[in-house]
Amino acid sequence: MSLCSDGIPMPRPEVHVVRFRHPGRGRDGAPRGPKGRQHDAAAIRAMSSLLGDGPLRRDLLIEYLHNIQDAFGHISAAHISALGERMRLSQTEIYEVATFYAHFDVIGGENPPPPEVTVRVCDGLSCELAGARQLLDGLRRTLGDDSRVVTAPCMGRCHCAPAAAVGARHVDHATVMAVAEAVTERQIRPEIPDFVSFETYRANGGYQVLQQCLDGRRTVESVIATLAESGLRGLGGAGFPPGRKWEIVRAQPGPRALAVNADEGEPGTFKDRHHLENDPHNVLEGMLIAAWAVEVETAYVYLRDEYPAVREILHREISALAGTGLADHVRIEIRRGAGAYICGEESAMIESIEGKRGLPRNRPPYVAECGIFGRPTLVNNVETLYWVRDILDKGADWFSGHGRNGAQGLRSYSVSGRVREPGVKLAPAGITARELIEDHCGGMAPGHDFRAYLPGGASGGILPATMADLPLDFGSLEPYGSFVGSHAVIVLGHRDDLRRVALNLMRFFEDESCGQCTPCRVGTEKAVKLMERPSWDADLMRELANTMADASICGLGQAAANPLVSLLRYFPEELE
Repeated sequence: MSLCSDGIPMPRPEVHVVRFRHPGRGRDGAPRGPKGRQHDAAAIRAMSSLLGDGPLRRDLLIEYLHNIQDAFGHISAAHISALGERMRLSQTEIYEVATFYAHFDVIGGENPPPPEVTVRVCDGLSCELAGARQLLDGLRRTLGDDSRVVTAPCMGRCHCAPAAAVGARHVDHATVMAVAEAVTERQIRPEIPDFVSFETYRANGGYQVLQQCLDGRRTVESVIATLAESGLRGLGGAGFPPGRKWEIVRAQPGPRALAVNADEGEPGTFKDRHHLENDPHNVLEGMLIAAWAVEVETAYVYLRDEYPAVREILHREISALAGTGLADHVRIEIRRGAGAYICGEESAMIESIEGKRGLPRNRPPYVAECGIFGRPTLVNNVETLYWVRDILDKGADWFSGHGRNGAQGLRSYSVSGRVREPGVKLAPAGITARELIEDHCGGMAPGHDFRAYLPGGASGGILPATMADLPLDFGSLEPYGSFVGSHAVIVLGHRDDLRRVALNLMRFFEDESCGQCTPCRVGTEKAVKLMERPSWDADLMRELANTMADASICGLGQAAANPLVSLLRYFPEELE
């Protein structure tokens, strides 16, 4: 026994016995398995059969998820685990992408997979005006447990309202009987409309302008100059001159990329679908000319998933270009959206093309400098490219001579709502809403008097009929708190409840907010709750709208409150 300096015995130190534990065994010494969710052997075999045994590309994650969804009708935890094992990605990374997009049915735990057939009923404004709510209720009462009935945002078929989709097949002017028949007969494949094929397009002189570019008979400078002289604007909503955009991207160091924005999700907009379903090669020739002018390596066509017929058309017709030499200067990839309106914003679209969640990027840098995979990227809308070939073939004066009220060119107006003849109307830029209704739509629908209109889809605001003589063009409506955007005109009648109209639009923005920034995520939710109240607090609503407009990252949050603000401004009687 040892002693301290004063002779007092020292206490015996405590002895702690440390037992070695094998890292592969538990406390009881039994073998322990690996942590985390284990890979299911059957799921891995199914994944290899579905996707092949070769290496998988990270940027094609969304495409792989589509393959799983299409094959199994849902995406299970085992599928995510097996896909993660194949791609060497964490399951969290795959899960966060899969759950971001509305068209992926991610099933976890003991939750059962969805029924074999999913019926989607569009609850966009034009469809709600046409009785979508009654259709939804009727289908839920009529259809059995072997099908699922859910609401869906705008399907781009506003002129055929109400619209529904049975699987991938659309039912226009839908009734309970027509939808139930499609479900019973399992009509779930898309119906392909008649369109101008490659052979017909080429026989009618198509691709001659592109051939002249490839042969050196046209120069890049002359092509860009002709587009500038024509007055062509970017027709996805922003109106930026495409010739100028081509110059900016061309001036950036290569390699460069091109993205065709075919993700028109703005409620009331369906012009891009119209052009792609009827004359796809006019768009493809414009795309190939742009790729030649800017010298891009890869052109990505980002197509919204709500257009399955267009997807089949594009795959077929792009394949027809193989071997012709017309597309040898660029690689073309079709990328399939998955039900996210936010991906219509160019930087969010680029994130999705890269296989990620469609979250808008902070700018600068702009996508013309740093876009797809960090490359300078040219982004053009479908209708913008649709006009390129005709302008170069017929001349700048042909296009610019069609405008009215100081505007230049032609526009494809998507018109729906309370008109006798809705649809895509080819009309001069700068036409007024009154002229559009009377001269191109056969007037108002029977029993409806013209009261108000949306000049630019859900985000363009609501204007009274007394302002229907304003030109529908870029810059003409901004002084009135509105804009023409993608030229989607929704006409409202005297019997329509404008408060319900504005609430429908705000619910859309609430549902489609990506959630990245607080002003948009919380602002749209708060606005819906305020608008659901019997009495509106106008001052609080204006304050909320100003905050969203000033502080949101992208155009969704910045413009979401436009219908509400215009209602407060032009329809004060609605507050009473």
